[in-house]
Amino acid sequence: MDISALNAVQKYAASRPATEALPGQGGAGEAFQDLARDFAATLKEGEDTAKAAMTGKADPHALVQALAQTELAVETAVTVRDRVVEAYQEILRMPV
Repeated sequence: MDISALNAVQKYAASRPATEALPGQGGAGEAFQDLARDFAATLKEGEDTAKAAMTGKADPHALVQALAQTELAVETAVTVRDRVVEAYQEILRMPV
């Protein structure tokens, strides 16, 4: 089987568009950035509400709601992290 360097480059160039993200779709990288940004915003909002509740500027119901949202965000982040670590370990177990 004879494969020249030019033939390999042409095959690679032909297959590359199939793996690229479609226009208008950011792909996984942008999705993770959005998730991280939302997670940080939820934590900041909960922190701000907690500070306001300590100074008497927020009602207890708003504090409980902010803490519940923060708890849910942290649990979600931990679950995603666990799934990513599990997938990575599964990849490491694959025979080469």
